[in-house]
Amino acid sequence: MPQHNNLHWLGEGRDYRATWAAMRRYTARRTPETPDAFWALTHPPVFTQGLAGKPEHLLSPGFIPVVPSDRGGQVTYHGPGQLMLYTLVDLKRAGLGPRDWVHRLEQAVIDWLSERGVSGERRSDAPGVYVEGAKIAALGLKIRQGRCYHGLSFNIDMDLTPFARINPCGYQGLAVTDVQRVLGGGATHECDLPAIAHELVDNLTR
Repeated sequence: MPQHNNLHWLGEGRDYRATWAAMRRYTARRTPETPDAFWALTHPPVFTQGLAGKPEHLLSPGFIPVVPSDRGGQVTYHGPGQLMLYTLVDLKRAGLGPRDWVHRLEQAVIDWLSERGVSGERRSDAPGVYVEGAKIAALGLKIRQGRCYHGLSFNIDMDLTPFARINPCGYQGLAVTDVQRVLGGGATHECDLPAIAHELVDNLTR
């Protein structure tokens, strides 16, 4: 498994297109010896449309830009207060298939929530993690020659209203939530994004 000492906090407000281009460069230049890496960051408000994305799921994007992406899945929203964990991992070298990696990413979030007394769940028809039916983490991956990039978005403490401008992940009326809401108003100390990134990668590499 990849080691968590390869986690890099890239900061808040990182441009989506520039980050995506950097992931593609990293993946294209990999050799069999290139270390795996985890990039943790936030983006300014942006809707990203996956390869399976359908225009009808963009209801009213308004002033928020829409960026077509090469990840799997449908449309989603990224913005301040949402932790992005990009997983630049050689799955073939690690002996993992795509479904294995999706399962492990979901489980890392489920374990993080469980440690705080919150029950997170999977849905067989829609990858991600849900709390009482509301989506709290979304996944979207791209795998090229056994090497993965993109990863997961984890809603921590954010303005959720932009999700109403889309059908999140292609599901009409899908409820969304974040850590601040499920843990209650006194949970601000739990919303340290770099610390959460470290804890998620610890869960992944456990």
